[in-house]
Amino acid sequence: MTITTVKTRGQALVFPDGFQWGAATASYQIEGAARDDGRGPSIWDTFSHTPGRVATGHTGDVACDHYHRYADDVRLMADLGLGVYRFSVAWPRVQPDGSGPTNTRGLDFYDRLVDRLLDAGITPYVTLYHWDLPQALEDHGGWPVRDTAHRFADYALAVHARLGDRVKTWTTLNEPWVSAFLGYGNGVHAPGRTDAADALRAAHHLLLAHGLSTAALRSAGVEEIALTLNMSPIVAQGAGEADAEAAHRADILLNRQFLDPALRGTYPAELLEIVERRAGLGHIHDGDLDLIHQPIELLGINYYNPTYVIAKPGEPADPAWPGSEGIGFIGSDEPTTAMGWPISPDGLTSLLVRLSRDYPEVGLVVTENGAAFDDVVAGDRVHDSDRVAYLDGHLRAAHAAIEAGADLRGYLVWSLLDNFEWHDGYHRRFGLVRVDFGTQQRLPKDSALWYRGVIERNGLA
Repeated sequence: MTITTVKTRGQALVFPDGFQWGAATASYQIEGAARDDGRGPSIWDTFSHTPGRVATGHTGDVACDHYHRYADDVRLMADLGLGVYRFSVAWPRVQPDGSGPTNTRGLDFYDRLVDRLLDAGITPYVTLYHWDLPQALEDHGGWPVRDTAHRFADYALAVHARLGDRVKTWTTLNEPWVSAFLGYGNGVHAPGRTDAADALRAAHHLLLAHGLSTAALRSAGVEEIALTLNMSPIVAQGAGEADAEAAHRADILLNRQFLDPALRGTYPAELLEIVERRAGLGHIHDGDLDLIHQPIELLGINYYNPTYVIAKPGEPADPAWPGSEGIGFIGSDEPTTAMGWPISPDGLTSLLVRLSRDYPEVGLVVTENGAAFDDVVAGDRVHDSDRVAYLDGHLRAAHAAIEAGADLRGYLVWSLLDNFEWHDGYHRRFGLVRVDFGTQQRLPKDSALWYRGVIERNGLA
């Protein structure tokens, strides 16, 4: 495949017929209602209520109050013309202790939400895990413990038993790299643990959870299953052989650690050497890779920016990247978002083309792409031209990937609403729709109105 660079802004582009347009959210970031209707605590409840863990002491107790305002939010989605809404189910709302009987009142909420979406002509994409592990399971060891994977498969079946007659597309996990390495490696995410061995064990057990739940859902009749990964092209910023090796190893640690087991049934040999050195291999049982390697229909791609590296002899491993000794993670001279992330649409093109080349058996959907900026309300408008430019550039990059042969079937903006942005609390705004967290008033930004036009045209003007 030949990679085409992103076209100049202003050139009209049309996406393929049937291309899926939508937006995404996550349960802990928007739902609120943290103690309503039998919901149990998650690791994010515990983490956000621990002093010093989240900026300004913010929590997801109320968030966007979507639990009570979902009907209004679905009307907003319909007004924007969304064809797909990707949301996650809160495991502790369904099983407060992470196992055992289901909480009917918790499932009732998702039942109502799915019905309201379908009535509005919006296709629900369910994500079963977006980081809110029941605290009771963390108390028993969390993702570094093998049993958590089996509990997850049970939970997946419980949700499917209620929603499976209406939901057709099921995503098992969102960004297992983040769950494992930010949760158990450098501790900036819940549960806030800092142990490289636990992080590596968690990564394997998350993959096992994906495989077990995929098999369970398939046995229940599900025909479209996805896995969503945060992925990034790894770019060597030096021309030497050592720089190329650093980029190769970083790609294994971020991308292939999850792609290869899920889609090929193997771990890269270099990764196994790292795991053996840092954690041992006792947690990887015979037959695990066969369980993990279940056929899936879709691979979700969460793309925000490339990762830039150089060889840096003597550099210790980054706690979030066990095995990254001798790798320097550096910035670039590109413009950045409010998160400090470089803006590089061409990285999306190269990533999508690479995935379709290396893993042609699975269709692709961009399940998250978006940006936080320092939005300003002027009157009754948010003139977020920087976000419009960001989305326009990345959609042109996606179109270039399709022209180069990538099997890209949809694009979902992150995020529908401003929300609780994990350890940054409410200080970072990614939404197409502004949320006043004091009044819960919703205000579509200029980017929302622009995106509505994209959906109407099935392309860019």
